[in-house]
Amino acid sequence: MGRVISFEERAVATLRDRLGAAESANEDLIAFARGHSGATAAIHRAVLALMEAGSPEELFAVVTDEWPLILGLDHVSLALVADGLGFRVQQGANETVERRLIDRAIAQIDPVTMRTVERGHSLFGRVATSIRSEALILLPADAPLPYGILLLGQRVKAGLDARHGAQLLGFLGASLGAMLRRCLDDL
Repeated sequence: MGRVISFEERAVATLRDRLGAAESANEDLIAFARGHSGATAAIHRAVLALMEAGSPEELFAVVTDEWPLILGLDHVSLALVADGLGFRVQQGANETVERRLIDRAIAQIDPVTMRTVERGHSLFGRVATSIRSEALILLPADAPLPYGILLLGQRVKAGLDARHGAQLLGFLGASLGAMLRRCLDDL
């Protein structure tokens, strides 16, 4: 007579392993969704704050003073070229910078560039040495409107979700560009 082999024990162990892997993947997906949802909500709050700005000065104050708090960042700067001159707008200071520096930076980055760094981009100015994660977002515009880069920085190296993060930051940059054009058209 033949002997019956029981596969039950091995099958149950395999199913338990698969169930554990599925639960782990599900927890990772839920954590990602919560983080993405939080980032999306923060971007929306930042754009709403921007929409309340009635002048370029108010717009710059929202970006440099309020956005770091809303977005959970350490530093936000704007590097703009207007009327052929380069400017850096950051918390508590508006400074001139070489237009070539801004134009060169624009030529070297994608529409949204997210990266960890040992030192932030020089357009961050005096705080560049403390920046370890940065997002550089192009702000294109047709002449005679200003164009430039939105710079977002953190002091800690952060894991960056390039695909979804780039979409959100692209929206943030497009919103900033539209609001800047609106403020300048109203002058």
